[in-house]
Amino acid sequence: MAHQQMLKFVNLEKEMPEKRAPSLRRADFDEIYGEYDDDTAAEQAGRCSQCGVPYCQTHCPLHNNIPDWLMLTAEGRLEEAYEVSQATNTFPEICGRICPQDRLCEGNCVIEKAGHGTVTIGQVEKYITDTAWERGWVKPIAPDAERGESVGIIGAGPGGLAAADMLRRAGVQVTVYDRYDRGGGLMTYGIPGFKLEKDVVMRRMDQLEQGGVEFVMNCNVGDDISFDAIRGKHDAVLIATGVYKSRELEAPGSGAEGIVRAIDYLTASNRVGFGDEVPEFESGELNAAGKRVVVVGGGDTAMDCVRTAVRQGAESVKCLYRRDRENMPGSQREVANAEEEGVEFVWLSAPRAFAGDSVESVKVQQMRLGRPDATGRRAPEVIEGADYTEQADLVIKALGFEPEDLPALWGVEGLEVARWGTILADFRTHATSLPGVYAAGDIVRGASLVVWAIRDGREAAEAILDYLAQPAQIAAE
Repeated sequence: MAHQQMLKFVNLEKEMPEKRAPSLRRADFDEIYGEYDDDTAAEQAGRCSQCGVPYCQTHCPLHNNIPDWLMLTAEGRLEEAYEVSQATNTFPEICGRICPQDRLCEGNCVIEKAGHGTVTIGQVEKYITDTAWERGWVKPIAPDAERGESVGIIGAGPGGLAAADMLRRAGVQVTVYDRYDRGGGLMTYGIPGFKLEKDVVMRRMDQLEQGGVEFVMNCNVGDDISFDAIRGKHDAVLIATGVYKSRELEAPGSGAEGIVRAIDYLTASNRVGFGDEVPEFESGELNAAGKRVVVVGGGDTAMDCVRTAVRQGAESVKCLYRRDRENMPGSQREVANAEEEGVEFVWLSAPRAFAGDSVESVKVQQMRLGRPDATGRRAPEVIEGADYTEQADLVIKALGFEPEDLPALWGVEGLEVARWGTILADFRTHATSLPGVYAAGDIVRGASLVVWAIRDGREAAEAILDYLAQPAQIAAE
């Protein structure tokens, strides 16, 4: 009987893979969670209640067939589980590691609502694909037939790579242009190794390359090649650049030395992990060792920064966030991991000013939550006269990202953008205002999750395939 392995949640507790002790975690950049063994993975997958309406699947941006691959895992049919998982998700082992499952699939698990502890969907997803790599089930892309059309993709992050994968599987010639020396975008240079070890991303880059995707690295569109040249060379173009412009702090003294952007800080740390020479790290500018570190912000980037600073040997690490714990946008699981590792969160606080040519201290203003703002979240208000001073040698700004002005940077006319700078694209086809030009991921959504970028990239690839199938379109343009 197919279901005999399932419904174990009644007598089997939720069990996460072993998490390394904080004292060990602080000493390296390795991932903090272990891997399930085969028996535990099967048991934990068997806790799924096989709901008639699986909310986990509904709340997954990719609508992964989660109950199906949980059942296959419980029955020991791992290669089939991998095939089902891979059918809807280009990079399941990456989503298993970095998706905020507590806000998506696991947060909507029916048995958790009934008080039994959620099914550990993310950990099983990671286990299935890691096992598939180990056992040689993940093969390079091999299209049934090659096609003559070519597509240029700008940006080798999750959105661009997901589209590249789908287009290559259909036999289309694909060239990916990226400004960095390695592919992966923020998965490579933004997210630290303790959440996503870099060989996991590089393994996928190799797979795409072996499958015939051409990568043009260290390529700045607008400088090294014009956008018009890319359009002229390809039958369709996908813009998947992400958003990289950091939001700034407006406080007095914020131009002081020692006040740095999160993206620069995290990129330097990840480059050191690759063994690159990083002068800004060697000089101490982007190195937290021995310093009193203050991180400003409350999202996942701020969590990455505080946990990186701990591992670099900071004397102390404090995170200032202007709302409280319940209202922070970052993953609660990440906050708990950071606290275990020695990070101090200073809730309801924001910087008012900075002292020193090379930063020495932060004047912190205390906040309270007032009435809800336009988004429905309670707006922070300053408590007058409650300022105090926090010593700091390194301040990291993790206030989020905004889009660069691509039409101006690239000298493109007719590419329509929203008033906040994101590219306007059809929400189903991802087509922009320019014929044959599509856009996907954060450059359309604003800063968002890897899983949404993957969904956008996959949808855009489908729309591009439809576009390429119209015989009149290329001749008409």
